[in-house]
Amino acid sequence: MPDHKLKIAQIASEVSPFTKSGGLADVVASLSKALHHLKHEVFVITPLYDQVMDKEAHHLELIKDKIKIYLNSSDSETFSIWRGYLEKKLPVYFLENKKYFSQRKSMYGSTHENARFLVFAVAVLKTISLLKIPVDIIQCHDWHTGLIPYYRKTDFRYSKTLGQAKILFTIHNLAFQLGHNWWEIKASDKDRGRGRLPHLEDQKLENVNFIKRAILSADAINTVSEQYREEILTPKFGQDLHLILHNRANRLYGIVNGIDDEEYNPAKDPGLFFNYDQQSLAGKYKNKTELQKFFSLPPEPDPPVIGMVTRITEQKGFGLLFNALSGLMSLNIQLVIMGGGDKEYENRIRQIVKKYPRRISARLEFNTQDATKIYAGSDMILMPSRFEPCGITQLIAMRYGAIPVVRHIGGLIDTVIDFNPLTKKGNGFVFKKYTPSELLVAVARAVTIYQCRAYWQDLVRQVMEKSYSWKIPAAKYVLLYKKIRHA
Repeated sequence: MPDHKLKIAQIASEVSPFTKSGGLADVVASLSKALHHLKHEVFVITPLYDQVMDKEAHHLELIKDKIKIYLNSSDSETFSIWRGYLEKKLPVYFLENKKYFSQRKSMYGSTHENARFLVFAVAVLKTISLLKIPVDIIQCHDWHTGLIPYYRKTDFRYSKTLGQAKILFTIHNLAFQLGHNWWEIKASDKDRGRGRLPHLEDQKLENVNFIKRAILSADAINTVSEQYREEILTPKFGQDLHLILHNRANRLYGIVNGIDDEEYNPAKDPGLFFNYDQQSLAGKYKNKTELQKFFSLPPEPDPPVIGMVTRITEQKGFGLLFNALSGLMSLNIQLVIMGGGDKEYENRIRQIVKKYPRRISARLEFNTQDATKIYAGSDMILMPSRFEPCGITQLIAMRYGAIPVVRHIGGLIDTVIDFNPLTKKGNGFVFKKYTPSELLVAVARAVTIYQCRAYWQDLVRQVMEKSYSWKIPAAKYVLLYKKIRHA
């Protein structure tokens, strides 16, 4: 009997290459393509940010216009559906709503984020109904999609098209549960996760906890690494939802992310100064020299270049980095930082760049092509995260032969194994405690091995030869989809 091919809807607030603010967009695009390559029928639904992306450049076509949706007894909105393609026969449906999405100049950051993504949730379910695709699985990514499981079980429970659909809710970062910080909400105003939603213009709507409602309503939940699945069941990492997650632990799974190894390929990447592979590491060292020039650092071969491509936040370990900086500067290293985020931390970075102009350089905004230049030109990638649901930075880094120096937390536990110079086993350098001394020791160990060039080149080749693609994670998702369908 032939294997049943699934009809899968991927729902997210962003999808690369159309819109991107972080790793979520890459994950959604790459997973969708990997599932499509496994011969499943996949489509993506995402908002149309008309001020952010160019409809003509992406060849979008309008397929349905001015569709009316009812949000409760008194609220209604209209939206339109545009269609583009991630690749041949893999459509992306963009939902256009002038008030909440199309007229905004940025993807996020309004004072009514919950209202925006409530409209998106209802529009998504309406779109699937109108397209008349009998979906097997609706996979909803992160808090922006958190009301879809809730509405599926309430307002859309009698939909014929959605009749057999099962919903998998994927947690990429449990810290983000709604349109603003959940911990700033007074206890008396917190959402209990049940009951009818406030009206669209009611300010109480902005306190509705989308992730809590998703956890309570979805057919299954997963995190983006196996270790993070275990961590969020604890008070330390559960972000005030650990008890609810415990109650659904038998429907909670962990699957480690992959990367698109065609998109991230140092042998073909057009954005690099030089292309190379594990058999031609001379090209990597040429990239290092050019990266040093690009970031206005002395183009010296001896100091290892340590890259950081990341959001500049406390979660990513910048408080720890600043506390360890004097010790790090006692080592013969250069540090290259790319990313944006917390304004106070950005100012601190500007100060340390001024203090160490020949040792540290930074570009405080993200650029995809410049990011791969850092992966290609760096000897190491530093990830001193306070917590890390999965992280794809370390996977991309290893693809480009940059050795990860990471904290033993979350998805980094699942993907980075501490290098043992005696057995030559391992693919990075790991520290456990969130302290400056532990970070410093890990970097110092990496620098020591780096100075033994034959050892180091063997390690670089070793990590470059391993596959970090979506092939295995996508197959695991298919098994999970089938398990959910037959539960």
